[in-house]
Amino acid sequence: MKIVVLDGRALNPGDLSWQGFEEYGEVVVYDRTSYTDKQEIIERIGNAEAILTNKTPIDEVVLAAVPQLKYIGVVATGYNVVDIEAARKRGIPVTNIPAYGTDAVAQSTFALLLEIANQVGLHNQSVHQGEWQESIDFTYWKSPLMELRGKTLGLIGFGEIAQAVAKIAHAFNMNVIYWNHRPKESQAEWLRQVSLEELYQQADIISLHVPQTSETEKMINQDAIQQMKDGVILLNTARGGLLDEAAVAKALDEEKIYAAGVDVVLKEPMTADNPLLKAKNCFITPHIAWAPLETRTRLMGIAVDNFAAFLAGKEKNVVNKRG
Repeated sequence: MKIVVLDGRALNPGDLSWQGFEEYGEVVVYDRTSYTDKQEIIERIGNAEAILTNKTPIDEVVLAAVPQLKYIGVVATGYNVVDIEAARKRGIPVTNIPAYGTDAVAQSTFALLLEIANQVGLHNQSVHQGEWQESIDFTYWKSPLMELRGKTLGLIGFGEIAQAVAKIAHAFNMNVIYWNHRPKESQAEWLRQVSLEELYQQADIISLHVPQTSETEKMINQDAIQQMKDGVILLNTARGGLLDEAAVAKALDEEKIYAAGVDVVLKEPMTADNPLLKAKNCFITPHIAWAPLETRTRLMGIAVDNFAAFLAGKEKNVVNKRG
């Protein structure tokens, strides 16, 4: 069986192995494939019976041109890059990788928060530039520093990642509240479920952990921001489209939002005209919350297991099961 990896570099820039897939057939790996050139996508799939994709889109046009295709593996949790209904009609199972990065994304969420609170990067740079050597005092700080104890963290969404973030926050002696689109009770006495409006009003720090859907797109907009506390901190390690980026940038510049920490933006790679780039106190990382070696190793293993299950006539992590 021929297996084509359309955009392998994101998952495996050279520190992992495709050996797990090579045990099942010929593997052809492309580091990158155009997101917009459908002809290139079709040509690269060629006569392959199985493909792996991360962000390369597979739509009706592509599927119609590769009738021999029997399997699509999305090497990510989100699978909106594939027209799953078109694949279902053709009897092609589409699999994804759920819950592989829970701890890594929770860790990254707090990395952003701790950078905002402690400004380690700023002060490290200052020391290496000689400012401590030139200081007449034994200590100095170049920006306000913040203790997290007693602050209220509001989680929008309460899936596995949000629950992991909640546990870290509890360890920092923070108060934790959450909202979920479907009520979801927690057994922990230190957790409290609230309405979205209450969360906006009470939270000192708001962290987003919901999928991007028609209901959640640009949910953090001007109206939502106006309901928040002055000086709120905003964190987004979920999806860039959850933010109205222009509204968030404006609120940062006006200091309604004290700081934002984001790992995702609406258009990736980020464009030079993204308003967050020039906004005050905005900390941005290039979609790396999922990227630790241990996390990607786990992802690769699950991807291989999904494919092995398909070859064995079983379903594992299939997102478009037949009704």
